[in-house]
Amino acid sequence: MIGSGEDWPSDGLDVTGSDSGLWVPGVDYIAGWREAREAADRLNRALLSVGFELSAVRGVASTNEDGRGVVRLVGWPDAVNGLAQLLEERADGDGGAA
Repeated sequence: MIGSGEDWPSDGLDVTGSDSGLWVPGVDYIAGWREAREAADRLNRALLSVGFELSAVRGVASTNEDGRGVVRLVGWPDAVNGLAQLLEERADGDGGAA
C-alpha cells in the first residue's frame, strides 16, 4: 500500500538528516510503528472497500518522539472531503455514534 511517486502527497514528516531530532536513542520505535502499520493497513482496507483509491487518500504508519505508534491520514483535498462527507452521512444516520 504505497503512494504513486512524486505526485503523492507527503506523509507530513518532512524531516531529513540525522540531526533532525526525530530519533531518540534507546526508544523502541519499531514496536510503535508495527502497531501503527496494522491500524493503517486496516484503515486502508476500509477505504478501498468503500471505493477510495489509495493513490488519493490513505493511512500512513509512523511514530512520535516517544516511539508510540501514530497513523496519519494523508490525501488530496477532494478525496479527504469525500471521506469527510461519508463520515458525516454515517454520523447523521446513526445519531453521531461511531
